[in-house]
Amino acid sequence: MKQAPVATHLTLELLGALQTVGARLEKALEPHGLSLPKFRVLSLLVAAGEPLPLGALAEQVECVRSNITQLMDRLESESLVARVDDPRDRRSIRAELTAEGRKRHAAGAVAVAQAEQEVLTQVPQPQLEIFLQVLALLRESR
Repeated sequence: MKQAPVATHLTLELLGALQTVGARLEKALEPHGLSLPKFRVLSLLVAAGEPLPLGALAEQVECVRSNITQLMDRLESESLVARVDDPRDRRSIRAELTAEGRKRHAAGAVAVAQAEQEVLTQVPQPQLEIFLQVLALLRESR
């Protein structure tokens, strides 16, 4: 039987690992009523320390505007964010983190850190350091 090219094997292994880790993170966030996309938006808002334009969020999350609109609808319906007018541009809407959003993000951050730690304890430290270096190289090769 013919073996798959190395690049295909690498791609499939990376995708498989991402799916496994993603599923563990989703499971960790579930008790807090969060998903990875919701957690990511909340994390961006926490890091920014101020309301962000929806367009900027869409770029940072790397999704189309219609997806960020749907995600914002869900976050807003759960009182995690509020849409506010942009004081500098009447045509723009910003996402503002609510107190409940901060609270749920903080709980989610603890859950994600614990889940990540559980995953990382399965990888010996020398290999983990090499893996992180390889990931950085792959990310820089855009």
